Amino acid sequence: MNDWPDDGGYGRGPANPQPEGPRRMSHVQRPQVPQQPPRYDQGHNPSFTQAQGTGYDSGYNTGQVYGGAQGGGNRGGIPPQYTPPGSGGSDTGPAPDWRKRIKVGSIVLVVGVLAWGIGTYAWASSQMRNEVDLSKVIERPSEGDCTTYLIVGSDSREGMTAEEKKKLHTGSAEGKRTDSMMILAACSSGNTMVSLPRDSWVTIPNFVGSESGKTFPARGGAKLNAAYAMDGPELLVRTVEYNTGLRIDHYAEIGFAGFANIVDALGGVELNIEKGFKDKKSGADFQAGTQALNGEQALAFVRTRYAFAESDLARTKNQQKFLSALANQAATPGTILNPFALYPTLGAGLDTLIVDKDMSLYDLGKMFFAMKGISGGDGRSMNMPIAGTAPQGSLKWDMPKVKQLVEQIRNDEKVTVESNR
Repeated sequence: MNDWPDDGGYGRGPANPQPEGPRRMSHVQRPQVPQQPPRYDQGHNPSFTQAQGTGYDSGYNTGQVYGGAQGGGNRGGIPPQYTPPGSGGSDTGPAPDWRKRIKVGSIVLVVGVLAWGIGTYAWASSQMRNEVDLSKVIERPSEGDCTTYLIVGSDSREGMTAEEKKKLHTGSAEGKRTDSMMILAACSSGNTMVSLPRDSWVTIPNFVGSESGKTFPARGGAKLNAAYAMDGPELLVRTVEYNTGLRIDHYAEIGFAGFANIVDALGGVELNIEKGFKDKKSGADFQAGTQALNGEQALAFVRTRYAFAESDLARTKNQQKFLSALANQAATPGTILNPFALYPTLGAGLDTLIVDKDMSLYDLGKMFFAMKGISGGDGRSMNMPIAGTAPQGSLKWDMPKVKQLVEQIRNDEKVTVESNR
């Protein structure tokens, strides 16, 4: 029994035992594809344009996947009009815009430098010790055209260990006294640094106590450094202003340890010592010639007075000389623009530098650059004009010359006054 359906012989072969002859299938006409104008991405390939003209449909626009060769030498099923990147074709993409890259890089660099500078300024400002209140100074002279600084080196041993005191030959005296004092006038006509010998004979006027707020009567004649011992920086400023008639705009004071630390942070300060000298009390032992002084040597250099016939006057000249050299080395691009030099120097100085409440980091920078200008020939350094001796082995100022000097500084005139010592 046969279960195949009677479907006209399909599926079982013909009933005729003879083989069936070939059959002719009816022709199916493929619809003609309308000729399209060449596109910009196709016009350069003649074979593609020719294929379009003959009705050839590659299937490119119907979403077919190219899997085999289609003739014409294009293998891998890649359309003729497409050239893979990096295959040697002429279309390699747009050239890099170096002007734009340089501009963007420059902006990033400037922003980075500004951020570093602002951060450093903020940090350094927070480290400053703005402790001296000049508003407590009474009966002050009128302001002049120059910016004036009273720079004081004290013999403070604050924060020093017994070993450091021994090494630096500072002794162990309690409290602090002025070891050096000088007026720095930063003027457009030229900077001037005037040393005030601590043995200067002056009048200590009436004053208001910086701590008590009480008014005290004038104390009469005394050595200049006695004013600092009586009531600190405020009375010292009051005494200098009273005896000179020159208003002091800013105050800066540094102790022994801070001075030595700044020098060491800079890697030493180069100085030309014209004549060698020794001093047992300060620990000085120098040969003549140019040499780099470390912190210990620098402190001995600026403190020595017993090795010189002029004593305190010779010491003040050495102090001016060294401070100018110190500022000349500190206020350089090699220090300011180098974080590895700048931060240790600022850290060493700002921790022990005491300034007035109104002094900013900018004012401090101006002070250092003014000192640097003096060492570079833009200004002069001198001692306060001396007329002779006074009680207690002190020094008497030449007041006519002092008044002339102060008048020239107040009016921002070139200083022509000469000091005889």
